[in-house]
Amino acid sequence: MDCEFGGLDPELHDITEIAAIVTDYRLAELARAEWKVRARAERISEEGAAIGGYDEEAWKDAPPLRQVLQELSDLMPANALVVPAGQNVRMDVAFLERGYRNCEIPFPFDYHVIDLATLFYSWSLISGEQVSALSLRQAALTAGLIENAIPHRAMADAELTLETFRHFIGRLALREPADWLPEAKDCTAETSGG
Repeated sequence: MDCEFGGLDPELHDITEIAAIVTDYRLAELARAEWKVRARAERISEEGAAIGGYDEEAWKDAPPLRQVLQELSDLMPANALVVPAGQNVRMDVAFLERGYRNCEIPFPFDYHVIDLATLFYSWSLISGEQVSALSLRQAALTAGLIENAIPHRAMADAELTLETFRHFIGRLALREPADWLPEAKDCTAETSGG
């Protein structure tokens, strides 16, 4: 999943876009949807609008957050544990938790999250390739999925995150920890003077 916001503080800024791609545990796509969300102009920073492509005129007919959150909940498979996954997904979850709470709609997700940045970092440790950033852009560039910057929009980011996640999951090979972990210090040796 991916959301766009009018800024980085869920208490001060509104969600402007939500995109979700529902998959099974093997990452096969089951459903997808995206929404522009009606936002309050005073809760959209200039920087947030520029990054997320928000335009008040283009969003004038967007549905209210309550409707979008209900439709997002309805998209989730019934009687299934749904773990939110994405790039820096804790940020998306913080905004969604606030929205669901304020709209008095039950939160449809598990409390665990799966984050691409963690997977990308893990891959770098196992592969021995140092990464310069843990961003979606850097992970996708490293995977060879993009060549340049991409527009920062909810569905484009959700799609790229899923493809990047699939790429790195497919390249995690099991190796002996001794092949990549630093040597442990011997903490059992006697110390003098102590």
